[in-house]
Formats: sequence, C-alpha cells, structure tokens
Amino acid sequence: MNPPVFETAAASPAVTALLGSSPMRFYLFGEASQATAKPYAVWQIVAGSSENYLANNPNIDHYVTQIDVYATTADGARDVAEALRDAFQTAAYVTGWRGESRNSDTQLYRYSFDVEWWKYR
Repeated sequence: MNPPVFETAAASPAVTALLGSSPMRFYLFGEASQATAKPYAVWQIVAGSSENYLANNPNIDHYVTQIDVYATTADGARDVAEALRDAFQTAAYVTGWRGESRNSDTQLYRYSFDVEWWKYR
C-alpha cells in the first residue's frame, strides 16, 4: 500500500553511488540513527488519497512523500538530492522544493523536496 520510494531509489546507479547499496543509506522517517554515515536520506508519506468512484472500488492511490537529504556539506546534500530527483522522475512527479537548512546542533546540511506518486492497486 506504499509507493515504491525505496525500490525506485535503489534501482538508480547514481543514487547507490552516493548512498551505498548494502545497506543503502535511505531510510523510512525516524529509522536513521545519529551514527549513520553521511550523506543519507529519509522519506515519509505526508499526504495522499485514493481515487473515488461511485460504481466500484478505486484502482489507484495518490501519495505525497517528503524526501530529506542530510550531509556534512551543502554540495553533498545537493548532489544526493539531484540523484534522487532524477531517479524519482522516472516513476513519479517532483512537485515541490521545501528548501535547504543547516541544523545548529548536528551541523548537518539538509535538502528537502516532495515527490507525488500514483500507484495502481
């Protein structure tokens, strides 16, 4: 019932070159520890709905996912975000740039964006 976020990222050589492959440092929200090697990325579903039909059950669901990339440099965060963007655009729509920031406690740079998915059931 979830969009193929991880699977799509894992199929991209550009993404695995930056985030590794075994394991790939791309986690569901809340699962990356502070000790995780950098750069890494996390994702979560932030919105969505199913199509609604009067005659029968819907055959497609819509998801909005938020992707957050963390790195020790701004360029590192941007490079991973670009690779993820390119990978996701083969299967979904990049619909929003949430911006960039730097955490004052961890000193990590963050790049955030939204991806919309339409998944057939």
